Amino acid sequence: MRILWRPFGFSRRLLKVESCRITEAESLSPLAWASLIQKLSRTPGIFLLDQRKIFSTMPEIETNQRDSELFSPPSDVRGMTELDRTAFKKTITIPVLKVRKEIVNKLMRSLKRAALQRPGIKRVIEDPEDEESRLIMLDPYKMFTDDSFEKGELSILKQLNVSPQISKHNLELTYENFKSEEILKAVLPEGQDVTSGFSRVGHIAHLNLRDHQLPYKHLIGQVMIDKNPGITSVVNKINNIDNTYRNFQMEVLSGEENMMTKVRENNYTYEFDFSKVYWNPRLSTEHSRITELLKPGDVLFDVFAGVGPFAIPAAKKNCTVFANDLNPESHKWLLHNCKLNKVDQKVKVFNLDGKDFLQGPVREELMQQLGPLSKERKHSVHIVMNLPAKAIEFLSAFKSLLDGQPCGSELFPIVHCYSFSKDANPAKDVQQRAGTVLGISLEACSSVHLVRNVAPNKEMLCITFRIPAAILYKNQTLNGDNHEDPPIKRQRTDKDF
Repeated sequence: MRILWRPFGFSRRLLKVESCRITEAESLSPLAWASLIQKLSRTPGIFLLDQRKIFSTMPEIETNQRDSELFSPPSDVRGMTELDRTAFKKTITIPVLKVRKEIVNKLMRSLKRAALQRPGIKRVIEDPEDEESRLIMLDPYKMFTDDSFEKGELSILKQLNVSPQISKHNLELTYENFKSEEILKAVLPEGQDVTSGFSRVGHIAHLNLRDHQLPYKHLIGQVMIDKNPGITSVVNKINNIDNTYRNFQMEVLSGEENMMTKVRENNYTYEFDFSKVYWNPRLSTEHSRITELLKPGDVLFDVFAGVGPFAIPAAKKNCTVFANDLNPESHKWLLHNCKLNKVDQKVKVFNLDGKDFLQGPVREELMQQLGPLSKERKHSVHIVMNLPAKAIEFLSAFKSLLDGQPCGSELFPIVHCYSFSKDANPAKDVQQRAGTVLGISLEACSSVHLVRNVAPNKEMLCITFRIPAAILYKNQTLNGDNHEDPPIKRQRTDKDF
């Protein structure tokens, strides 16, 4: 007989029923069976499947929830603020199968389902009582008795002359056997959010801890170093990003205080002092997306260039690049990274305020690009403005930026402007705010791309549009000269949110 346990409602507790054997005499006794069935029928959550001599519990619980039962640190580590690795020792009982050592490799291929799948724990260990044998660790949630093997597994065991008898083995778990999220879940107050994710910047792990996690910050930092190879320093942001230089104050929670780091993104190498510049590894896809829009020969103006994640790939694509950043440290590392990636001859680097850059070097270059010979020009001009907290405000610099008569509108610059939004309709919100600054409606002539979710109810977006002649040139009207803007290829609009 087999007993199947299934959780009712929202309950996920594991029903613990001792496995037992029914003797041959008992199996022939109708009274014994009747008594057993009567007892089990009064137990909530028990289903009688078939009358066989062996029965066991079969918890149908997801793997992560199962592991939290057996493979969790000792309960007495709760509240620990200074990491004590020795406190994480715990002994659990695991089912094992004894086999001859020469057939282990052949047998393991057939026991993938039954074998223990747990990172950091060997699935095959030496038999302390027999040096010619090995013990195969089995999944304690699948393997209860000899009868837990499937037909195919039993067939292989029979072919290899292996007894299906399951034994018990006491396994000692230590700090090394637990995952970082398991350790932090056991240490932090019960029911509180656990920090297991972080941004990796070279050898640095960057966390954004919440208030309830701060008493455990140094322990969290040490766990992150222990459980993530290559991480030697863990920092926590202690203020918001400074909108002037786009950096933030940070506290070293654990490890070395060296903030000089090297990162590899989209096959390019960047070096910088992370404590003094802005770098976000979560923007890798966006850097690549913009680069893919460019064609060899195009011109790119990067208004808030940072250390070069837009400028350098564009230069490698044989674009002409003008890159600017107000932060002196970013400017220094931008120059360094251009040389490091061998594009220093293709990038003109500036250390100006964004508005001064637009009304100075950008204006001068656009006057040439859109001058009398511009009709012969086949390349495009792109302007990237990646300062989400304030970039929309800088759009006013485009008003009446150029003198003279406009050329064909298909040659006008294409702007990629980034912004945050907490609006219920973030795409429409960004279009309206950008349009308000420019004094026009952008809803019919722009596209909006969702870059990433920054926080609950906060999105980062990129609005792309071609600057109209009526905005870019002095003495132009919105309806004048039939300089209509060709539509920008649609990426994602408010209907997509």
